Amino acid sequence: MCGKEGIFAIRTTRGDRLFIGLLGSAYIHLFFIGMTDLPIWYLRDFHCLAYFRSALGLTTKEQNYEANACCKEMDPLGLMISMLLAPAAFADQYSDAAKKWVSGEFTPSTLSQEEQLKEMAWFTEAAKPFRGMEIKVVSETITTHEYESKVLAKAFEEITGIKLTHDLIQEGDVVEKLQTEMQSNRSIYDAYINDSDLIGTHFRYGKAYPISDYIESEGKDVTLPTLDLDDFIGISFTTGPDGKIYQLPDQQFANLYWFRADWFARDDLKKQFRDIYGYELGVPVNWSAYEDIAEFFSVHVKEIDGQRVYGHMDYGKKDPSLGWRFTDAWFSMAGAGDKGIPNGIPVDEWGIRVDGCSPVGSSVARGGATNGPAAVYATTKYVDWLREYAPPEAQGMTFSEAALCRRKALSPSKSSGTPRLPLT
Repeated sequence: MCGKEGIFAIRTTRGDRLFIGLLGSAYIHLFFIGMTDLPIWYLRDFHCLAYFRSALGLTTKEQNYEANACCKEMDPLGLMISMLLAPAAFADQYSDAAKKWVSGEFTPSTLSQEEQLKEMAWFTEAAKPFRGMEIKVVSETITTHEYESKVLAKAFEEITGIKLTHDLIQEGDVVEKLQTEMQSNRSIYDAYINDSDLIGTHFRYGKAYPISDYIESEGKDVTLPTLDLDDFIGISFTTGPDGKIYQLPDQQFANLYWFRADWFARDDLKKQFRDIYGYELGVPVNWSAYEDIAEFFSVHVKEIDGQRVYGHMDYGKKDPSLGWRFTDAWFSMAGAGDKGIPNGIPVDEWGIRVDGCSPVGSSVARGGATNGPAAVYATTKYVDWLREYAPPEAQGMTFSEAALCRRKALSPSKSSGTPRLPLT
């Protein structure tokens, strides 16, 4: 009977070699699954697969010879050692990645480097069953989320072995995809980074899985032991009426007071302000002082170093950001809405009356405050200050455009014709 001798030193036919090859492949795969935590597709890199190609007659005669020679060099013991060492090699890969990120991008930190590496090691270990998995998340396109998408997603993948794709789209598109997923029960993304304003939607629809439920049940093993929920700023805004946490605060918008400290420190301007208003020029402690300062620079000072200056900056172009201008703080700072966590109960900071986490009215006639005295006062002040104290072009700007103008104005080194302003 014709045949050839292979790595087992027995004479075999092509059919024998096919059968032995298939059995060998099956045993190697079973051994790999039982002895390692790696995805099965890592086996594609083992050179002995060239032998199975040879057995099936898929290569030329010369390639058969080279493949057999390769496999003869890797005896069964060598194969077993290589497979046993594979998990250690990959463990080093993940720990090396953790060290790289901790010593670079994740520095400085409130944690010591030892504490950081301990947390990174926990992530690596907890991720073992999920290596090779792909996760997709989405958020609106703002700088914070761009950093998460370009930097933190890469760090997560290198430390855990889980591929993370973080898509960046417009805010309206995030809401649209979220609504589509809730209404169709069809998964589009694994996780959404969305405004905490949607807390009522998540509670009422019952489509979002409360994070607090997850980390206390099946998610316990993949929840960082050092995670401190009480340490999150604004956690009350992402907690539903049922006391469950539906979202974790990721980033927050803050109302900041930007001003030209060099102007506020000038003796001539300080004296001029004191002579007019009777108190010292400084960071305002209330909105009346803010208005005095806005009037002072826009009406009385007018020009500094040959350039027109203004004491106030705002925006007035029709745009979604103009809605946030009022609902996200302006009305409530004027006194609209009731006290109560998270947004005012029963009338929230938007002036909307809520009954059991469901909106029931926004006008005064329906129990709300959107057109109440405080809201009217706040709107009037907004319009007056925009017209009297801000640059004329501000009326045609959006939030982003006004922010860009402010950034230029705050830089003493700029010498362009951009109107200067000390504060917004």
